[in-house]
Amino acid sequence: MRILLLILLPIFIFSNSVLGLVSDFQKEFYSPEKKIKVSFQFKNGKIQYAVFYKEKSVLENGELGIVTKEDNLSIFQDVKISERQFNNIWKPVWGQSSEIKEAYTELCLELTSVSNNRKLNVFLRAYDDGFAFRYEVPKQNRLNKINIISEESAFDFVGKYICWWNWADYNTLEKTYFNTPLDSAKHVATPFTLEGQNGVFVSVHESAILDYSTMTLLQDSTRKNLFKVNLVPWSDGILVKTKKTVCSPWRAFIFGDKPGDLIQSNLILNLNEPCKIKDVSWIQPILYSGIWWEMHLGISTWKEGLKHGATTENAKKYIDFASENGIKGILIEGWNTGWENWGEKDAFDFTTASSDFNLKEVVSYANSKGVEIIGHHETGGDTESYEKHVKKAFKMYHKLGIRIVKTGYAGPVTPIGENHHGQRMVQHYNRIMKLAAKYEIMLDVHEPIVLSGLSRTYPNLMTAEGVRGMEWNAWSEGNTPSHTCILPFTRGIAGPIDYTAGIFDIDLSNFANQRVKWNGLDIGKTAVHSTLSNQLALLVILYSPLQMAADLPENYKNHPAFKCIQQLPATWDETIVLDAKIGEYVIIARRYNLTWFIAAITNEIGRDLEITFPNLNQNIPYKSSYFLDGKDAHFEENPESYLIEEKINETTLKKTIKLAPGGGFVILLEPIN
Repeated sequence: MRILLLILLPIFIFSNSVLGLVSDFQKEFYSPEKKIKVSFQFKNGKIQYAVFYKEKSVLENGELGIVTKEDNLSIFQDVKISERQFNNIWKPVWGQSSEIKEAYTELCLELTSVSNNRKLNVFLRAYDDGFAFRYEVPKQNRLNKINIISEESAFDFVGKYICWWNWADYNTLEKTYFNTPLDSAKHVATPFTLEGQNGVFVSVHESAILDYSTMTLLQDSTRKNLFKVNLVPWSDGILVKTKKTVCSPWRAFIFGDKPGDLIQSNLILNLNEPCKIKDVSWIQPILYSGIWWEMHLGISTWKEGLKHGATTENAKKYIDFASENGIKGILIEGWNTGWENWGEKDAFDFTTASSDFNLKEVVSYANSKGVEIIGHHETGGDTESYEKHVKKAFKMYHKLGIRIVKTGYAGPVTPIGENHHGQRMVQHYNRIMKLAAKYEIMLDVHEPIVLSGLSRTYPNLMTAEGVRGMEWNAWSEGNTPSHTCILPFTRGIAGPIDYTAGIFDIDLSNFANQRVKWNGLDIGKTAVHSTLSNQLALLVILYSPLQMAADLPENYKNHPAFKCIQQLPATWDETIVLDAKIGEYVIIARRYNLTWFIAAITNEIGRDLEITFPNLNQNIPYKSSYFLDGKDAHFEENPESYLIEEKINETTLKKTIKLAPGGGFVILLEPIN
């Protein structure tokens, strides 16, 4: 287990200047290695900015400011400017790499409004992989309440772009993505990813969402490259409500020369504060399985009855499978009472087990087998009820030694009329995150607000859904192969994804006679639209520190390809994107200690991909295990065709591998003792 370590190098203050009652002026500043230049000007009382990446103009006509019911904090009469540089290396508790560099140049603009002499601080940062800014309304006299009615943040993309985006929705993130010219992106959710005609790749997102609303981006009706920040409102139309002071999330722009640069960027994490949990020894990434997929298939039910999934007997079956196969945790959904009251107010009881499930007996049995139990709290969106009972539920879990909880919010949230992604829910999720840390509980949040890098500060926030994930393949038309080739560059930029891959029964035929339709989206032709090797590769491509092998134990038992999953780490020391084309294919290499996993996925088009092995330790012999698409594999026609090959001490480190349509591969390079 990694121990959190912060290594600070000196912070240098370069300048401190006061421009009082100023006339127009311009100023520039650069990222540490001068890959980013930010130019801003004070003109007619307004601040505007432009951003250049490697001397290429990317953003222009950027505007700054907020408007509250109390004041217009977007027109200013004076500015105080201070500048500093910061450089450090920090070690995350878990993640895609064991060491992260954090280096930036920051300007702080201390502004005074024209109308009421109120203060607004704007922080601008230039990293070598991106640019970000945020607002702070500091405490000041005659300002006891702050009600934001508009955030004036806006920016204009320079040149022509294609983009990957989904429609902004105030209540769900489970969407498919569009790939269009920029002018078609009318109202988008973030992360919002673009490829410029000038060769620059851009991802726009936000970081450190603490006590604020979440952000969407609204395109100007006449200037199609111009986007304005649009915040999810409260039911009364106010966007953000605080007392005395407010600090916005960072508005973040990641830049790169190729798609993989977006994945390898740590900008979203770096914009968050260091870890606030003193003892992190209990925070441990794991591979898990559990009682979940069978309910989505309609083989069993969440609620108690003849087909109830979460029985003591069934839980022990899953625990035995996990213990025998190196799976560290078992999720149990539907263990508690209340599922029979779905949709009603105060439906769920978070501490009382169903009559056919003995929680203490199951936990004791799991402990005897060396398996973690992952608890489950489905709220149905009833946050008011959950907030009344969650402390008692966390206390019970802590006493039982349950250290991981999956939460769910599948339904309209309470209070009625509030939006799922507004400030009320931001406050709720962050309150649960901090309370879970107090009781030493790791979280897997489903139906979340969008992740924003808070796992740096609270690493018990392990992973989240917030994506159209695997479950859609069980009861709808499903997800296309291109969908998962887009996710690493869109939703994946926000943080870990609990996508729940690893399905081996691709056509869902093994238990077809036991399935019962329970979801209105099920048209009777459901299937997982990928090859088996693609399912293995997704466990490497789509990172999560709580990684689920989602299929039923019967489908894994005695399956030769299952050994790939059994050896999969849940945290990494190094991640390299070897090659990628958004929406078409992705090749990623990840290292844990001296072991490498190289994985690739493709869209509906089969292709030959050339890969170069990472730099291996030449003094150690390696065994190569290949998990490949079969020669006749096809995600629709023959999805379960696969090959396994093993080689010792290969001398050729550059290879071409064939991927079937909707296919993938995993290469495991492990040192021989």
